[in-house]
Amino acid sequence: MTRGTAIIGFILCFIAGMGLMWGIDRGAGHSGSGHDITAAAFEGGPWSDEAASVPVSSKDAMWGSRNAPVTLVMFSDYNCGFCKRVEGTIEELKQKYGQDKLRVIWKNFPLPMHTKAKPTHYGAEAVFQAKGSEAFWKYHAMAFENMREQTPENLAAWAAQAGVDKATFNKLKDDPKVKAKVEADIALGQKVGVRGTPAFYINGVFLSGAQPIDKFTAEIDKQLAAAKAELNKGTKPDKVYVALTNANKKIGAAEGGKDKGKEDPRKGQDDKTVWKIPVADDDPQKGPDTALVTIVEFSEFQCPFCSRVLPTMKQIQDTYKDKVRILFKSNPLPFHKRALPASNLAREAYAQKGDKGFWAAHDMLFENQKKLEDEDLWGYAEKLGLDVAKVKDAVTNNKYGKRLEANQDLADDFSASGTPHFFVNGRRVTGAQPFDRFKTIIDEEIEKAQGLLKKGVKPAEIYEALIKDGKEPPPPQKKDVGEVPKDSPWKGAANAKVVIHEFSDFECPFCGRVNPTLKQVMENFGDDVKIVWRHNPLHFHKKAPLASEAAQEAWVQKGKEGFWAFHDKLFANQKKIDRADLEKYAEELGLDMAKFKKALDDHTHKAKVDSDLAASKKAGIGGTPAFVVNGYFISGAQPYPKFKKLIKRALKEAK
Repeated sequence: MTRGTAIIGFILCFIAGMGLMWGIDRGAGHSGSGHDITAAAFEGGPWSDEAASVPVSSKDAMWGSRNAPVTLVMFSDYNCGFCKRVEGTIEELKQKYGQDKLRVIWKNFPLPMHTKAKPTHYGAEAVFQAKGSEAFWKYHAMAFENMREQTPENLAAWAAQAGVDKATFNKLKDDPKVKAKVEADIALGQKVGVRGTPAFYINGVFLSGAQPIDKFTAEIDKQLAAAKAELNKGTKPDKVYVALTNANKKIGAAEGGKDKGKEDPRKGQDDKTVWKIPVADDDPQKGPDTALVTIVEFSEFQCPFCSRVLPTMKQIQDTYKDKVRILFKSNPLPFHKRALPASNLAREAYAQKGDKGFWAAHDMLFENQKKLEDEDLWGYAEKLGLDVAKVKDAVTNNKYGKRLEANQDLADDFSASGTPHFFVNGRRVTGAQPFDRFKTIIDEEIEKAQGLLKKGVKPAEIYEALIKDGKEPPPPQKKDVGEVPKDSPWKGAANAKVVIHEFSDFECPFCGRVNPTLKQVMENFGDDVKIVWRHNPLHFHKKAPLASEAAQEAWVQKGKEGFWAFHDKLFANQKKIDRADLEKYAEELGLDMAKFKKALDDHTHKAKVDSDLAASKKAGIGGTPAFVVNGYFISGAQPYPKFKKLIKRALKEAK
C-alpha cells in the first residue's frame, strides 16, 4: 500500500464517522458442516430484496422483522472507532422503534488500511452462516467491545460464546464462500457510494457517519410515514422496502442531480441548526472574548481522534487569528481509563496558571498520549512548572470531578458524547473533520457576526446574540410503567425517593452486563434508590420465560434474599437455564423443591410474567435491558454516568 493510499483510507475512517451493544435478533437454528449459507441464516426461509437500490437478502445478518416498514442498512468496520461509537445509537433506535417498525441489516465494509479487520469480518460471517442472526449479533457485540483484542484466539472464543464450536468456526472463517460474502458487501458499498465508515441507508436514504440519534430518528420517522402511505396504496409489507428505496433514489437524483449516496461523506451533514451551547467563565480559552466565532470543543486526552484534529485547530487559529476563539470542555470517556486523571491534571494546570497553563498541559498530554500513567503525569507536572503536590492531590482525589461531570452531562444533553465534538457558534461539527469543513462554517458565521456588529451588538456579546434563539436539548425521554406491582421483586430502601424499574431477560447477555453498573448505583446512592425487577423475556429467547417464572418462585419462597440469589445464579450461568438447571439452582439455594417443581409445572407465575410483559409493551419498551427511573427512560446497558445523571435529576425533583 502506498503512503498516499494509507492516508486517504485513514481519513475516510475517522472523518466519515464521528458522532457520537446490545444487538439481539430473531435468528435461530443450527447447521451442519456444509459450506453454503445454511438454514441457520434463513429463519422463515430464504428471501430477497435484490430489486432495491440498496439490495438486501436473507444472506445478510438481520435484526428485526422481515416486514418492518423501515430498513436501516449499515456498512461498518470492526476496526473503526466511529463504528464502535455509533453502536450505542443503533441500540437506542432498536429500543425506540422495536422489531416490528425497524429492521437493521449488517453489511461488511472493512477499510483497506485496517489490516486486522478482515479476519474479524470473516469470523462474523462464519458465525452467521453457522448459527444465524442471533449468534451473529452476540459475536458482533463482543468484537466491538474488545476492538483492541481481536486476536485469532479471541475470535474463536467469541464464536464459541455465540454458540459456534471451534472446529466449525475455524473451517468456515477460511472458507472461500465466507470470504466472498465479505468481498461482495464491499463491492456493493462501493457501488452505492460508501466511501467511509460507518455509513447508513435508511430505506435507501444515505446518512454518513456516527451522527447523533436525532439525525436517524428524523429520517426514520419520515420513512415510517412514507411506508404507511405505501401500504395504503396496496403494496404488500414485504415489498415496501423495494418500493421506497427505489422511490428515494429517484427523489435524490431529482433533487441533487445525482444519487445522494454518492456524495462525499467527508463534507458531513450540516442542517445549519444552531444549538444553545452555554459557555462558562472557567472554560479554558484561546482567542479573545470579542471574537466573531466561538468554537466549543468537547474533547479528551486519551482519544486518538482528538489528537488528530489538533493540526486543524492550529490552522484555524493561524488563519483567523482574533476572529475565532476556542473553548475547551474536557469530556473524559468512561472507557478511556487515563482520560479522567489527565483531565484533572489539565484542570489543575488551569487553576495554577490560567489559560496559558492549561494549553501548555493540553499540548504535553496530547504529545504523550500513550503515556498517561500516574508517574508520567507527575513528570509532566514538574516539566510544566506546576506545584506537583497539588497535581497529585487533584489527580488522586478527582478534585475536579464535579466540573468534569458537568461537561459530560452537557455533552450528553446535546448528543455530543463522542469525542471530538465541536459547536461553531452553536453549529455542530462531528469528529475530526478537515480544515475545509470548519472553514465553510466559520466564513458563514463571520458574515452573520459582522451583520450583528452593524446593528450595534457589542463584540463581546456576539456569541450570546447568535445562540440566543438556538435549539435547546429535549428533556429526557419518559415512559409510564405504572406503580410498583405488589408482587415484584425489589432491593434497596422500601421508601426510596427514586424507583428504578428494570425490565430484563435472564437469557439476554446485555442484561447480565449491566449488573455491575446497577451494583455501582446501589453502592453510591444507597437508601435513595430502590430497584424493582420487571420480567421482560423476549419472544426469541425460548428459555427466558420459564427462568422468569422460576425466579419469581424464589421470590415467593425466600423474598429478596431468595430472588436476588437466584437472579445472580441465572446470570452467572446464562447458557445453562434449561428446566434441569433451574431445579439445580433452586436446590442449591435451599428452596422447597416440591413447591418449586409444582410452580413450574403449573406455570403458577406465568400471569405475573405476562403482566410485566404487558406493562412493557404498553409503555413502548421493545428490548432489554430497559430502565425507568422515576419515569425517565434508559435504553440498554448504558454506562454508570447515564444512570447517575438521571438519578440526580430525579432526586432533585423529588425534594
